[in-house]
Amino acid sequence: MIPFLILAFVLSKGKGGFLIAGYNTLPAEKKAEYDEVALCKFMGKIMYAISFGILLLGLSDVLANQPLFIIGMIVFVVSIAFALIYLNTGDRFKKRST
Repeated sequence: MIPFLILAFVLSKGKGGFLIAGYNTLPAEKKAEYDEVALCKFMGKIMYAISFGILLLGLSDVLANQPLFIIGMIVFVVSIAFALIYLNTGDRFKKRST
């Protein structure tokens, strides 16, 4: 969970775009079309949600609490599903031309 929190912190500051798979492999001219800071901040929020899900999964093991495991798994899966759908529908992170 600690590496996820560190990544979440870095990304939520709007830095670390090179850590985002897919974005880091784009050619420079394609990267220029995207708002890197907004993309990083969004991914930071998702990483915090994933970290929380992992925390719940770990606590469920330590406390032997099945409902905590289920909640943690739901948070984990829903966070990833939401991120995939949100990032791949619409042009939310493309720069607006004025």
